[in-house]
Order: sequence, then C-alpha cells, then structure tokens
Amino acid sequence: MKDDLGDRIRANPKYQELVSKRNAYGWIMTILMLVVYYGYITLIAFNKEFLAQKLGAGVTSVGIPLGLGVILFTVLITGIYIRRANTEFDALKEQVIKEATK
Repeated sequence: MKDDLGDRIRANPKYQELVSKRNAYGWIMTILMLVVYYGYITLIAFNKEFLAQKLGAGVTSVGIPLGLGVILFTVLITGIYIRRANTEFDALKEQVIKEATK
C-alpha cells in the first residue's frame, strides 16, 4: 500500500511542479548567498585597504557594516525562502497529498 501511495505521489504533475520549483528556487537562493559571502571573503583577501577605510572620525571601518550586511542578507533570504515555502510550496504539497489519498 505504501509503495502504491509513493508511486501515485511521484506520478502527480503537481508533485513534479513542486520539486522543480523548490529545487530551482533553492539553487537561486544558494547562488545569491555564495556570491555575497564569497564576494565579502574576496574583498578581505584582495582589497584590505578598502575594508580598512574609516567611516567618519570614529574607529569603525567599511568592513564592519559590510560584514553586518552579509549577516543581515543571510537572515533576509532565509526569511524570504521560509515565507515562500510556507505559502506556495506547502499549498502544492497539500494538493499533492489530497489527490494521492483519494
């Protein structure tokens, strides 16, 4: 019985749509994160002078807000992914389950 249910789920076009959308979106978010993270690491490795520039008369350099920006970007894209997963992806999942258990 379980194999039959699994086969019905895998054969459902909405399941294929869910897998395809989720994988594509996951790769896009991964690439964005890698570009931001490795961009910052590349700046650290090859342009220390830029990151060491002082902001104003204080002791804060350009690197501090950029590093904070990387962290905030991570939180932001995680939130965006979670919101889409909890709405669009979960709705598709529920449709697939409903159709498979009929």
